[in-house]
Amino acid sequence: MPSYLQIENISKSYGPKVLFQGIDFNINEGDKVALIAPNGAGKTSLLRILAGKDSSDSGGKILFLKDIRIAFLEQEYAFDPQKSIFRQIMDASAQWTESLDPDHLWQYELRVTQLLMQFGLTDPEKPMKDLSGGEVKRVALTQMLASEADFYIMDEPTNHLDIDAIEFLESHLKHSRCTLFMVTHDRYFLDRVCNTVMELDRGNIYIYRGDYMNYLEKRQERIENYNAETERVRNLYRRELEWMHASPCARTGKAKYRKQAFWDIKERADDSYVEKKVDLSETQIKGTYLGNKVINCRDVSFWWEDKCYLSHFSYNFQRYERIGIVGRNAAGKTTFLNLITGGWKPEMGGTLEGVIELGESLKIGYYHQSGMQFKPGQTVLETVNDTHLLSRFLFTHDMLQNPVERLSGGERRRLYLLTILLQQPNFLILDEPTNDLDIVTLEILEEYLMEYKGSLVIVSHDRHFLDRLADHLFVFCGDGVVKDFVGNYTKYRSFIKDYEAAQKKMADQVGHDGTVMPGSDRASKPRTPSKRKLTWKEQQELKALEEALLRLEAEKAHLEQKLSGGQLPMEQLQAASARYGTLKEELDAAEIRWLELSE
Repeated sequence: MPSYLQIENISKSYGPKVLFQGIDFNINEGDKVALIAPNGAGKTSLLRILAGKDSSDSGGKILFLKDIRIAFLEQEYAFDPQKSIFRQIMDASAQWTESLDPDHLWQYELRVTQLLMQFGLTDPEKPMKDLSGGEVKRVALTQMLASEADFYIMDEPTNHLDIDAIEFLESHLKHSRCTLFMVTHDRYFLDRVCNTVMELDRGNIYIYRGDYMNYLEKRQERIENYNAETERVRNLYRRELEWMHASPCARTGKAKYRKQAFWDIKERADDSYVEKKVDLSETQIKGTYLGNKVINCRDVSFWWEDKCYLSHFSYNFQRYERIGIVGRNAAGKTTFLNLITGGWKPEMGGTLEGVIELGESLKIGYYHQSGMQFKPGQTVLETVNDTHLLSRFLFTHDMLQNPVERLSGGERRRLYLLTILLQQPNFLILDEPTNDLDIVTLEILEEYLMEYKGSLVIVSHDRHFLDRLADHLFVFCGDGVVKDFVGNYTKYRSFIKDYEAAQKKMADQVGHDGTVMPGSDRASKPRTPSKRKLTWKEQQELKALEEALLRLEAEKAHLEQKLSGGQLPMEQLQAASARYGTLKEELDAAEIRWLELSE
């Protein structure tokens, strides 16, 4: 395989802080590399140097293979808020489109429209200013993927994406022949896309071929070998220290090189590798007492203008339960959290119906997506006055007097998390806690939360995080509908995939007009037996739903065939794409009602 990228002697520092110095590595065609490092170690700085957005302090060499096409996805996407989605992408893609003839330009526009549809952005004329953060990220990804570049450089591609979008991106990159170098904290995404893990640790680069588990094993071997060598050097240091402590007369005339060697040995002897793990017996902050009544919701609905975010929701939260909340962007997850915690007030707008009662002993700790505001000049230690806890969450002694504004984004969010934990809540809410946190911190946080003594509610798009911590899920289906699924996220996805496979099988047995093929399974037996006796009216509704679902599935399959055929004029393509989005919403609503009647 040819070498796509060669890096030699690259360095970067900010003031006295050295991020990396004199690093070298190579990326070959077909490599899909995940870069792992703690927050503040220089991951984004390294990617920006490779993309030509920043420069190395030491000069060095950055050599890309001649004529390969490179696309760079930054964490923050710059856009014109007044432009439509489609116009924003096309205007920002000039480097890919300016030399295309009309036929190839049309094919490029087709790729853009298809990718937007697959990312769930069905209205390409929607203004950029009206998009959520997750939707903006999907626009940025569409622009990058439409280029079909040879080499993608990506900084946190899954941040702010919902799980459907993450799984589409995962599948696309997994099956792509592109070469990839990315920073990610999503461990499932990393495992399913990447074939190499590169670690930036203490300014050095270490490369591990294979998946994430292989990386963990080989990294542990490296650390053990390093610490064994440190112990050997310490023994040598003790002997040299005795020599240095000898009388001045004894040292007079001794070779200067031995004195210099002593200081070199001392520095190495002090540099043991201590694993950053949480000692739960020392650092676990127990929540305050929580009574039997936690939060009780009865027939709660919430509307904002003509959009329903919560519809007739009833649930009594229990002590010590662990709930994961999943759903598409803008489905109402954060709105739900604000409602149950009393954060919504009538003067904020919207209409709330039903009853929400909070227990008298309830003490809520709420980690918001937006983070928190710190006072100018406020130090790490002034923010969290607990050195042991700070140390366990990767704040070293030399960081304690640093002003908060000098921390990286991930370090600030980590510090904000500690301010929540110090409040000793007995009902802990984490709204997207994994955004901007590095993998090392995520593992520490997971271990911490496994031992947390209180109720836990997590909104997250990190599937690994949910699998480890959630006992059951609130699934936000849209239009205010919330389903309670018992089990972790992997079990939920398995259930959904089995259900969708059954739907596809039945759709294959009907024509485009919804007529059931003679001799098919669907023609000879009902879709599924009901688990309870339905009223006559419900039976008629269930029958109508089954017929509607077959028609909608058949239309969906037909539309997908047309959209992927590459033959539609642009106007018809956009109309078909818009219908596809509406169709998916109709299918979702019909399937939810069918499930309700079938339970």
